[in-house]
Amino acid sequence: MRDTVDPTPTDWNSRAMQKRIRARYRAEKRFKFYGLFAVLLSAGFLAFLLVTMISNGARGFTQTQIAVPVNFAASDLFLESSSLEGDGAAQALAGADFEGLVEEAAREAYGADGEDLVSPAAWLKVREAVSDDPELLNGEQTFWLQASTALDFASRGEVKGRQAQRPERQAMMARYERLEDADRVRRSLSQNFLVNSDSSDPTQIGIWGALKGSLLTMIVTLAIAFPIGVLSAVYLEEYAPRNRWTDMIEVSINNLAAVPSIIFGLLGLAVFLNTFHLPRSAPIVGGLTLALMTMPVIVIAGRNAIKSVPPSIRDAAYGVGASPVQVLSHHVLPLSLPGILTGTIIGMSRALGETAPLLLIGMRAFVVEPPDGFTDPATVLPVQIFLWSDELDPGFVEKTSAAIITLLAFLLAMNAIAIWLRNRYEQRW
Repeated sequence: MRDTVDPTPTDWNSRAMQKRIRARYRAEKRFKFYGLFAVLLSAGFLAFLLVTMISNGARGFTQTQIAVPVNFAASDLFLESSSLEGDGAAQALAGADFEGLVEEAAREAYGADGEDLVSPAAWLKVREAVSDDPELLNGEQTFWLQASTALDFASRGEVKGRQAQRPERQAMMARYERLEDADRVRRSLSQNFLVNSDSSDPTQIGIWGALKGSLLTMIVTLAIAFPIGVLSAVYLEEYAPRNRWTDMIEVSINNLAAVPSIIFGLLGLAVFLNTFHLPRSAPIVGGLTLALMTMPVIVIAGRNAIKSVPPSIRDAAYGVGASPVQVLSHHVLPLSLPGILTGTIIGMSRALGETAPLLLIGMRAFVVEPPDGFTDPATVLPVQIFLWSDELDPGFVEKTSAAIITLLAFLLAMNAIAIWLRNRYEQRW
């Protein structure tokens, strides 16, 4: 058999070939440029988002305070100061007109419209101070109370509102400047936003209730989705027979990972609330619903991680006499744990930012008190952000941005812990 010879040998030095090579190099450079441009564009959008959120939301963590002198001795707040002693203290405080006292003190200090400079709920701080120290009732005390929304916007050079006219905005600006010159106003960290829950007053709202609700919901989600997802992945990859039924299960799991989240909300409403009659708006119901949504992601990631373990690891373990369970628990699972945790991070991050399924199970309720357990009424950060963004009062705008910053920080902290665990238990072969 004779060797065949190419009748048209390639002439690498020909002009046509050199042209093709240069075109190939140009195409490669363009492809590289497109990839770099896509990365820079994505980073630019991310930077724009972070800068916008931080610039708008940083002010939500601060508040404007105004000094209000309150003369308890000249007021008829109590019939007698001894009413705060003994078992009647709580009843006396509950019946005292602190709201009227603060409004009257603001009018005396700043004129007929002085009460417009103080937050409607500022009297709660005065009542708390009197409860802690009843001796305040014997004289006059100056309190730094939270300012109204209009004065708070004036402290940043703007006064917003649908009904506000330009002369009124300018008047509020000028008034704030006079108060600032007299050292009667100041900016400080807003403790209310860090420790309070939802409220109808934008100066009193806080994120602690929603943050605690998100934490409890994520605990339930992780406690259910992680073990069930990992065990399902182990069974399907290591023990399940290859037949029509397992093929249908695999297809179903892949389809569930792509189902819109609102479908899981409908499922949670029908099963957990209408069938099992679990408490509405509770973290346990939200966690169960999000666990159904998260499990397919963990199963898929777990199966891929188990597949990535080299067969030589299994063969070596069997060669020294290890049982199938020992091979799985001592070698396969530890080596696949980083991939499993990566899938868990993706699933939990998706669950943390979900709103639609939680709206359907009632976690959009107006919750004033933070939940004490998994069955108490609660809301979560994404739903709280959604509710605040729908408010007409401009005071809710910066609080919404501040809540978004809190959600991002919570997400980064949760992912950082998961990444640390993944790197901590990662083993190389």
